[in-house]
Amino acid sequence: MLVRMSEAAQLDPEDRKIITLARSARARNSVVEGAAVRDETGRTYVAGTVALDSLKLSALRTAVAMAVASGATSLEAAAVVTEAESVSDEDRAAVRDLGGAGTPVLLAGLDGTLRATLPA
Repeated sequence: MLVRMSEAAQLDPEDRKIITLARSARARNSVVEGAAVRDETGRTYVAGTVALDSLKLSALRTAVAMAVASGATSLEAAAVVTEAESVSDEDRAAVRDLGGAGTPVLLAGLDGTLRATLPA
């Protein structure tokens, strides 16, 4: 289910928080994308794109990996801030692997404006 920006005014404060964290990670690290995920306890994990010669990970997959490495057993929500028009199937699969198919993935533009909410 794709939810368009018309619902932005109703965005949960906790979802707004992970968009803000994702946006900050992108700006702070001067990377293509920033992402944040919230686990089942409300903890957040924030990451930017990893672009090394030997390791390339999207910001969202990096944030999911950080959550797993920290002991998270589920996700409540994920957010990615990017210029891209969509979230890749691989990124959504990483969220789905930890959070389940119903986990919302918030897609926001570089200014933090929510563009869409996608299912994992």
